[in-house]
Amino acid sequence: MSEFLLWVGGLPPLAQIPIVVLAFAAVIALVLFFIEIAPRTGRKYTIIRLAVCIIAPFLALVLIGSVWWAALIAAAFGLLFFWLDRRSAQGAGYLFQLFGFLAPAIILLLVGLIYPTIKTAVDSLFSSRGAFVGLDNFAWVLTNPQNLRVILNTIIWVLLVPTLSTVFGLAYAVFIDKSRGEKFFKILVFMPMAISFVGASIIWRFVYTYRPEDQNQIGLLNQVVVWLGGDPQQWLANSPWNTFFLIVVLIWIQTGFAMVVLSAAIKGVPTEQLEAAELDGTNAWQRFINVTVPGIRSSLIVVITTISIASLKVFDIVRTMTAGANETSVLANEMYTQFKNFEYGRSAAFAVILFILVMPIVIYNARQIKKQREIR
Repeated sequence: MSEFLLWVGGLPPLAQIPIVVLAFAAVIALVLFFIEIAPRTGRKYTIIRLAVCIIAPFLALVLIGSVWWAALIAAAFGLLFFWLDRRSAQGAGYLFQLFGFLAPAIILLLVGLIYPTIKTAVDSLFSSRGAFVGLDNFAWVLTNPQNLRVILNTIIWVLLVPTLSTVFGLAYAVFIDKSRGEKFFKILVFMPMAISFVGASIIWRFVYTYRPEDQNQIGLLNQVVVWLGGDPQQWLANSPWNTFFLIVVLIWIQTGFAMVVLSAAIKGVPTEQLEAAELDGTNAWQRFINVTVPGIRSSLIVVITTISIASLKVFDIVRTMTAGANETSVLANEMYTQFKNFEYGRSAAFAVILFILVMPIVIYNARQIKKQREIR
């Protein structure tokens, strides 16, 4: 594969395009061949296909060390299975299709998620020099005063960002719903979602920029302060308030996401329930609390948990705006900092702690979604 890529890379740009397209088309044709053309036949053939399609190419790749030979062997077995299936009139060959569809996702999960998780957990037990240290890296993370500040900052992010983003998004969705210019106003709020975290951080860094009093202020916030007769402030240098100024950026981004999801959920609340509550003499606030909120509960859970996970693993904003200086660092940023300093064990320990903190939120979200499906 590497030789093929090197060969393609050495060709003129105009020649690379059709070759890449043809290679992609060949892969798609091969996948469609095994999934669509191969007949659905008996259980014994299905078991043989599943076993051989996995074991044979893998053994060829390990023993021969060639991707091309492994691909040729897989193709040969595919032709053999096709011939066997043609001889059978009926059977349960759907498992072959199921395997064909699930195989890419399973491989990606194994390579991109499960293996890195296990590798990181193992690395967290070793020092930067490769010596086994057990839980010493975790002890260092949980006892170092600087790291405790990092954990505290992360907790502040998780508490404030999901709460305020959801409240602002829900309020905006309720007040703007069915009003004139609804689409225009919602586009304005949702627009920050189209900006990357790094781009948003650069924008807000200019907003917070500080210049000495005898110089012209290029930061929007300090310029407003000067117009009002105040003195410019170093917004990103004063702890602990600088953490809250960073939090504003993520709230600004995530409010649009909360607004869109909750607005769609509110429109799905049956009008009959609202009309019945109104006939019972309830006011607007009572209808909102007793009818609308229970009706959008599942969407609220999804929004809160999604933003909570984004808050836990926030990195771009902190790294771009302060690089963790002035007591603004968080777990993800500290993980990168330790990795950059070749402290792989400590970096892995931060990653494992971050993983442990994220997992309860993910599990809770999955359980709530399962409950909603059972109700439906």
